Amino acid sequence: MINIVLFGKPGAGKGTQAEFLKGKYNLVHLSTGDIFRFNIKNDTELGRLAKTFMDKGDLVPDEVTIKMLQSEVDKNPEAKGFLFDGFPRTIAQAEALDAFLNSKEQEITATIALEADDEILVKRLLERGKTSGRADDQDEEKIRNRYQEYNEKTAPLMDYYKEQNKFYPVNGIGSIEEITERLSQVIEKL
Repeated sequence: MINIVLFGKPGAGKGTQAEFLKGKYNLVHLSTGDIFRFNIKNDTELGRLAKTFMDKGDLVPDEVTIKMLQSEVDKNPEAKGFLFDGFPRTIAQAEALDAFLNSKEQEITATIALEADDEILVKRLLERGKTSGRADDQDEEKIRNRYQEYNEKTAPLMDYYKEQNKFYPVNGIGSIEEITERLSQVIEKL
């Protein structure tokens, strides 16, 4: 079983790369963003709750996210592994994920970070916002708020996974194919 956390700021290409990696390595892709959007679109209780935070550009609280993710893992008992996209975002979430996976006699195999310059990512998101319809991708102030939250809450995860020798930075700038190749080189060595 291989469990990978795909790490990176909004707009870094996690979703795009996850599509290639899940097929190539037969992983179940768990994107908290996709799961939240599904719940919002279907007006579930979780969706309504998540939307109140997302509309402000804030992260959804840990306890909500963790329960939702546990449910998704439990729905896939035959999985060869999981590709976690957008989770964990804090040390508390990482510890909760570790505890949950340990209860299933599993662990995170690696954390791979797509690294890219903020200014390039802001431009990407504003461009994506023109076609995605996502309000959080159409307002530069909200985008920069997401990056500030990322830097404050998520960046410490790098040290958390470095201490476990599970952190692998990857250059997230280039063609989709180039980035996929860089990610594959890391995964092949695990």
